[in-house]
Amino acid sequence: MKKRLLRQRIALIHPLEKHFKSLKQLTFGGDNAEAYWSFDGNMLSFQSNNPKWGEQCDQIHVFNPFTDDLRANEPTRVSLQGGRTTCSYFLPGDSLVLFATTVGAGKECPPVPERRADKKYVWPIYDSFDIVLTDLKGNIKRKLTDQKGYDAEATVSPKGDRIVFTSMRDGDLDLYTMNIDGSDVKRITSTLGYDGGAFFSPDGTKLLWRASRMETPEEEAEYKQLLKEGLVMPTNMELYIANADGSDAKKITSLGQANWAPYWHPNGKQVIFASNHTSERGFPFTLYMINADGSGLEQISYGETFDAFPVFSKDGRYLVFSSNRNNGGTRETNLFLAEWIDQPVQ
Repeated sequence: MKKRLLRQRIALIHPLEKHFKSLKQLTFGGDNAEAYWSFDGNMLSFQSNNPKWGEQCDQIHVFNPFTDDLRANEPTRVSLQGGRTTCSYFLPGDSLVLFATTVGAGKECPPVPERRADKKYVWPIYDSFDIVLTDLKGNIKRKLTDQKGYDAEATVSPKGDRIVFTSMRDGDLDLYTMNIDGSDVKRITSTLGYDGGAFFSPDGTKLLWRASRMETPEEEAEYKQLLKEGLVMPTNMELYIANADGSDAKKITSLGQANWAPYWHPNGKQVIFASNHTSERGFPFTLYMINADGSGLEQISYGETFDAFPVFSKDGRYLVFSSNRNNGGTRETNLFLAEWIDQPVQ
């Protein structure tokens, strides 16, 4: 049995994926994304829209990726109040999980934007999203944000002292930080454009995120109009790094198209992310690594699939990511767990 499982895990790996010692599929059906490690490295939280689990829109779950069999059993769901949820993250001690939820506007799933006549790809920015804390049984312990407008994409500093999140409270999609209890909110970006998906560096001193920046008056006008409609077009984004207070911001990619879902390598010197910059039709999305100074770009995943949301375990032994490989030609996106093989930093 162990030999068969090992063969299966190796078979999932493209021949050029040299950083993957083995690859284990964790979920089996629906759309599964944004898996993040607990502080002790024994659990993952993630969002899923899986009809087999009775879901009509994204919900938050927690599970042990090393022992739990999600093919046989549903993971523990912690978003029990209704609405759509997104962007979960453990707090220090691993007894609480934060995520954003629309439940303040009702228990029903909010409507998905209709396909646009101009065929442009957009994300909904629900103004009912607020960030809450729950325990592992789904009991809401605290509401961290209570402003009108989008509040989501929150993650926690390894120091355990601050949360970074994206908010539209001042009219644009900017980054903010706050204390663990939701106090002392500080805006740390102010350039027009979408700033989101931020993560603290392993030592807590820097931030890494994705951002869109407009280059023409026409692009700026389109961005502002989409915001009025509760939408954002995430097709042109680059990666930025700054100090944890937002100072000394630097763009570290200039690849074109969508470069997003970045995450720090535990060494604090490299960044892994998803990109479609080599694609002529916007697809596939592939994993890459780059040094924190913008040098040394390296392709990590291969093939014609969607690979995104890569997140290292804190010891660097594992990488969890979302992919639609091995889905039998369906549109399902699942979580995969790779044993990571490091290479010298170039």
